[in-house]
This record gives sequence, C-alpha cells and structure tokens, in this order.
Amino acid sequence: MQQREEKQLEGAVESLTSRVAHVKNSLQSFIYKLENEYERLTWPSVLDNFALLSGQLNTINKLLKNDKTPSFRNQVIIPLLLSPDRDEDLAKLTEQRVPVFSHEIVPDHLRTKPDPDVEEQEKQLNAEAVRIGPDAAQKQIQTLNKLCSNLLEKLNNPREDRDSENAALRQNKPSFNPADTTALVAAVGFGKNLSKCRPPGPVAPGHPGQGNMMSGGPTLQQVTIGGASGHQGNIGGPVASQQTGQPGKMPSSIKTNIKSASASMHPYNR
Repeated sequence: MQQREEKQLEGAVESLTSRVAHVKNSLQSFIYKLENEYERLTWPSVLDNFALLSGQLNTINKLLKNDKTPSFRNQVIIPLLLSPDRDEDLAKLTEQRVPVFSHEIVPDHLRTKPDPDVEEQEKQLNAEAVRIGPDAAQKQIQTLNKLCSNLLEKLNNPREDRDSENAALRQNKPSFNPADTTALVAAVGFGKNLSKCRPPGPVAPGHPGQGNMMSGGPTLQQVTIGGASGHQGNIGGPVASQQTGQPGKMPSSIKTNIKSASASMHPYNR
C-alpha cells in the first residue's frame, strides 16, 4: 500500500514537473518576443501567447484537482543537508538559479506562508474591507462597473468612429486668436500701433523731404502742384487759390497731389 502511494506521488510529481516546464518554456518564448521582436509583434500574437499560458495553467489546476493525484498538502519537505558551499548538481538542476542550499536560502524556497510583510498588508486590507459599510461598498462597485463599461464601449467601437470623432473635435477647436487677427488687420489696413520711427540707414533716392518728415514728426512739406502753373500751397494749410468760375471746388490736379502726399505719409508706407 505504501509503495503504491509512493509510485502515485512520483508519477504526479513527474507530470506536474513536465507541465511546469511547458509553462516555463512558453514564458521564456513570450519574454524573448517582447524584448527582441517588439517592433514586429502584433496584438493578436500577444493575445495568442496569453491564451497559451492560460491554457497551460488551467491544465495544471485540473491535474492538481484530479482525484487520482495525491494531495500535496499532506507532504512535508525537510531539508536533510544545508551547506554554504556551492552544489553543482543543485545548480544544474535549477539552471544556475540556486547554486547554494544554505540557511539563508531555505526559508524563501520552502516557505509555506506568505512573507510577513505581505501577510501584514493582507490583514490590513481585510480589516479595511470589513470597516466599509454595505452602502459604500455598493457605490464603489457601481462606480467601478460604470468605468469598466465606458472603457469596454470605447474599445469595442470601430476605429473609423474614433477617427471621425477626433476629426470633429479638431475641426471644432479654434485654431486662431480673434484678438490677434483684429490687431493684425488694423495694423495692415490703418497702420494702427505701428512704429513711426524710420530704421537707421540712408534715405532711398526719389523721395524728397522724407528724411525731414521722419525726423521732425508728422509735418507736411510744400509740394509743387504739377499741371497748374503759378499755384503753390502748403498742404497743411488752406488752398491758396481756386479755379476761376468754379467757386468752392478744388481743382483735380490739387486733389491728385494731396492724395499722393497723404499716401507717402501713411505709417504703413514708411
């Protein structure tokens, strides 16, 4: 009877070791892809790797819950030899992860309970969960369910719908400042807020009197009226004379020269 139980235990351990080796190989392959093939790795491939790992873990759980599998809870592992020296057989068996089986390593590898710090945190969480009333817990559950539903809805929406929504948001978002636009139009059209000082440098030929106008401020110079002999006047003052027979009407030649002089005095033309 005892020999039969020992054989069952050995067979269960070998089967469990084989299943765990499959999980280890799958994890190593997946980690290698994540570290070296992440540029070519697609989301369906990632899901396939997760599905493979999930299936292998479910197989191990079924193996442990099988009636023919002996209960590992009743088995006790006792270290027979502890040594600070390197054990080559142990290093080979554990793929160089555990080269020494000493007093420092044994508590971690043969632990049957969580780490004391983790156990203390778990107790605090359980105590906090007990303090929360049913109404507060129900509100938190509803809030979490709402957030999960919104997230699932966004993930399930087609990509075209998300692109159209983003495009609509970009179109509705203003891309200019109305105040800056108004100031720019006023500066271009009316010379508002433009500097009245000419930059240093020689005066361009063909512009008589420009230097005086720039340095002396907005004073107008005398302009010779072309096309009307004997008629000169200061543009800043009243017209000296008018055409005969047309009282109260300014000659067209004077209007033309006044317009040209005014255009040269515009701040935008400086």
